[in-house]
Amino acid sequence: MADTSRIPENKAPGGALAGLRVLDLSRILAGPWAGQVLGDLGAEVVKIERPQGPGDEGGDDTRRWGPPYLRDADGRETDVAAYFLCANRNKTSVAVDIATPEGQGVIRALAARADVLIENFKVGGLARYGLDPATLRALNPRLIVCSITGFGQTGPYAGRAGYDFLIQAMGGLMSITGAPGDAEGAGPQKAGVAITDIVTGLYAAIGILAALTARARTGEGQHIDLALLDTQVASLANQAMNYLTTGVAPERLGNAHPNIVPYQDFPTGDGAMILAVGNDGQFARLCGVLGFAEWGTDPRFATNRARVENRALLVPLIGAATRQRRTADWVAALEGVGVPCGPVNTLAEVFADPQVIARGLRVDLPHPRAGTVALVRNPLNLSGTPVAYAAPPPALGEHTDAVLADWLGLDGPALAALKDAGAIG
Repeated sequence: MADTSRIPENKAPGGALAGLRVLDLSRILAGPWAGQVLGDLGAEVVKIERPQGPGDEGGDDTRRWGPPYLRDADGRETDVAAYFLCANRNKTSVAVDIATPEGQGVIRALAARADVLIENFKVGGLARYGLDPATLRALNPRLIVCSITGFGQTGPYAGRAGYDFLIQAMGGLMSITGAPGDAEGAGPQKAGVAITDIVTGLYAAIGILAALTARARTGEGQHIDLALLDTQVASLANQAMNYLTTGVAPERLGNAHPNIVPYQDFPTGDGAMILAVGNDGQFARLCGVLGFAEWGTDPRFATNRARVENRALLVPLIGAATRQRRTADWVAALEGVGVPCGPVNTLAEVFADPQVIARGLRVDLPHPRAGTVALVRNPLNLSGTPVAYAAPPPALGEHTDAVLADWLGLDGPALAALKDAGAIG
């Protein structure tokens, strides 16, 4: 049911994107992540969702992607999935059924007043409703439409659906992630989060900001064609260049680095730690702390090239040494001489870490169902236009009446007529 309460006001009216209006027709993660980034920076982001109907819970699919679910102040489980919470703060929710002519009219009217529209329908999916980018940009030539799909608007796979897990495999990431060779547990491995979706969301935000800058010069919007597969391949970074330079496909190395040694996890007396030795000076200091200063001048190990070539010999030697002390002891000693290292933290340890606490990476916002909700803050720290946390992720259709009254000037009878037609909820 729509809430006629006012639209949440941004707590930092001088936000970098204050005054920007964004329609977010996307769902799941990549598009919503981009919308959240823009909202964090001060844009007014309106999340368009399917209304709840008979036998249809409506809304973004991730509203139901649980457990776990948010708990209220008394510890009772709500129906708000933790997954949905990760990508939808600083937005309002407007429930519109675009399958109805009246609902399509609402979207066209909103798009005529928007600066940006984000969508992740299949290629051609919006055309059946008369809401395709070309039609909307004809109504509003200043509109920037960002279309996110699995494989892009062109090419032989354009019509296919794409999901992060699938794209991590097809885009090569899983071929270089996981235990090596015939080691125990060897085989392709996905990342622990939907990293392709996240990076695509960030590229979407970058593309939108670039298009806004171009519009400031030309007065014209444009269509951004962004594909999960393209983003994944582009994100292979040095591994892609390792292949393109040599013609040899990189193999899985577990936690080891293909170009730097030692740069991986090592066993300790009470667990494991990470060593990230980036140059020969750091390696020499590491050897001193380990008690084997002679390794730093040994021609087999003195340079990174030699260490990479003699990886199979050096890594077990380091592992035998690191087993002799606890992780905390090694970290203290190595930090003292400027060797990058650290523990392998659980998420409980991450959010208890004094640096994470000092940087304020957890933010708590008021929430109507739970009292408060804990979220992860945006990592951007802008001195003049700081990120604002104006509102928690919204309930389905929570702001339908308020947004349509504000953007379109619709009054009570007009809103009632749309509800009677099944266009809004």
